[in-house]
Amino acid sequence: MLHSVAVLVLDGVAPFELGVLAEVFGTDRTADGLPGYRFDVCSPRGATVRTSAGFQLVPNADLGPVEQADLVAVPAHDPSTTAPGEVHEALRRAADRGAYLFSVCAGAYLLGEAGLLDGRECTTHWRHVDELQRRHPTARVRCNSLYVQDGRLLTSAGTAAGIDACLHLVRQEHGSATATRLARRMVVPPHRDGGQSQYVEAPIAKAPEAPTLEPVLEWLMGRLDQQITVDELAARAGMAPRTFARRFRAETGTTPHDWLTNQRVLLARRLLEETGLTVEAVADRAGFGDAAALRHHFSRRVGATPHAYRATFRDRAPAPADLAG
Repeated sequence: MLHSVAVLVLDGVAPFELGVLAEVFGTDRTADGLPGYRFDVCSPRGATVRTSAGFQLVPNADLGPVEQADLVAVPAHDPSTTAPGEVHEALRRAADRGAYLFSVCAGAYLLGEAGLLDGRECTTHWRHVDELQRRHPTARVRCNSLYVQDGRLLTSAGTAAGIDACLHLVRQEHGSATATRLARRMVVPPHRDGGQSQYVEAPIAKAPEAPTLEPVLEWLMGRLDQQITVDELAARAGMAPRTFARRFRAETGTTPHDWLTNQRVLLARRLLEETGLTVEAVADRAGFGDAAALRHHFSRRVGATPHAYRATFRDRAPAPADLAG
């Protein structure tokens, strides 16, 4: 059972991610029948740290509580932050004695520095997954997960995904009813569907040193609803189809079909967010032809169905057309 939590902070700690841990584990709600925890914010020698927002934070403890805590958590820090050796050693000792180790967002870098991600499944904010994988090539970084648990190692994606991971841990340790009551108190959903892909902006990818296809891409962007073949695009570019396909991969890093599907999914996302079009109409406007094709490609690339995505990201009440869709 989870009774004590130690949070490690260094210079550059992100206030929101630290606040998530404090809200879940550091706020006394025992009067409401929810679990209570011993909660310590720790730094080497208990020294004051500067947050990423510029203000200073005074921890209440040195690294001592890390040696006994049931959960050792690392909130987000600047990826360039390097922990002193005593922090790495404390983290490794916590892992050896079977404590939960939990990182929020870029806090995964500190766990990686301590060698605790090697050969393990993990995640971090979508902007950092490539760099985390580069630094720790044996880690199995899952780029589309809101959080990942590998044994007693729990890592979460950016910012609010830390709330999802915290509630997952509370659910695991104290049961679904407790996690749901806590979520209600925090005015957040007890569980979110989908992955990080639904939050990722995916602009046109082209290599700046090979811009010869940009006029064709701009022309195509205005005709995403039309069924245009690769041969037609090649002709417009003044190339043979095979030459066009090679040049396209060189400039965009992908095939014409994959690039076009990505752009159509992006258009569908905007239409779902900003209009009251039915899903069938969105499919037609984005060039998928029918709702089934839209659902197939949208779910694969975004990690949520069109209906679920709209429910999450629409900034106004549903229009009648939404309900009809």
